[in-house]
Amino acid sequence: MKLLYTGLVAGLFMSSISNYDIDGKLVKSFTLDSLGACQGISLQNGNYYLYGDREVGVMRAYHLEKDSLVYQNKEYRFTIKGENIIKHPTGIARRAGMPTFIGNSVRQNAEGTIWKAMIYNINWDGFLKTGTLDGNLLNTIEDDACIQGTRPEYVNHKGKWLMATADYGNKANEVRLYDANKLTKARKTSEKGLLYKKFTCSPWVQNLYFIQDKGILVLIQNQIEGRKWRLTFLDLDKSIETGKEKVIKVVDTDKADELEGFTLTDNEQHGIAVSSSRKNNVSLMNLSWE
Repeated sequence: MKLLYTGLVAGLFMSSISNYDIDGKLVKSFTLDSLGACQGISLQNGNYYLYGDREVGVMRAYHLEKDSLVYQNKEYRFTIKGENIIKHPTGIARRAGMPTFIGNSVRQNAEGTIWKAMIYNINWDGFLKTGTLDGNLLNTIEDDACIQGTRPEYVNHKGKWLMATADYGNKANEVRLYDANKLTKARKTSEKGLLYKKFTCSPWVQNLYFIQDKGILVLIQNQIEGRKWRLTFLDLDKSIETGKEKVIKVVDTDKADELEGFTLTDNEQHGIAVSSSRKNNVSLMNLSWE
């Protein structure tokens, strides 16, 4: 499959991580069913959790075996007493010893000009045990500071773990970083004292992925609204310091559907990307870091 790459010349920025010349190559695509429109993927303790918006918001557990994801017969529903709570899950911020947050972005009109974005603080271990949000929803926060949608992910800046989220639209897009512990007690993200830092970013961000050992934040994007794949690798620290995204490399592919999520495997040379398509919604990717 032909890949198109664009990006900034290595060495443009002073920090060592900005000197990476990152390449990516899609090597295999396959279909996982029962996810509805898949919205993302999260690697936690050897399990790959894929989540989507079926008749209710769902999450399923898989193991990576050779070049396939094998379902572990574990399905979780974002429901309380059968009621669909997180209808359109758009990101999981999960880290041991920190609060767990899940995003929910809901279109309020047909034109897509009005959105309501919610962030849910949940008991992750309880959710995995019971398979629903019953008794496991700790707090609900309206992301009223967002432009369009919310997509939680943990990042580290100067030794401090923060919960980051980003906008989707094509105007005034930002990545915002919040104090996670304070957020657990909040009702709205606009409340004073929650926002730690923010920086502007390019449009159509579907999800975020942080590569801790490299200090790189990956914007999981579309090249145009709802179509064509793009991964933008950012120098997180420099983005925060300057107030605007500092791009290391942009990797575009010729996949024409809607990219929704991405994670590295336990091997940084290999990644997994997911889309909202009903068929071939999972793709394996090889990456090089030079």
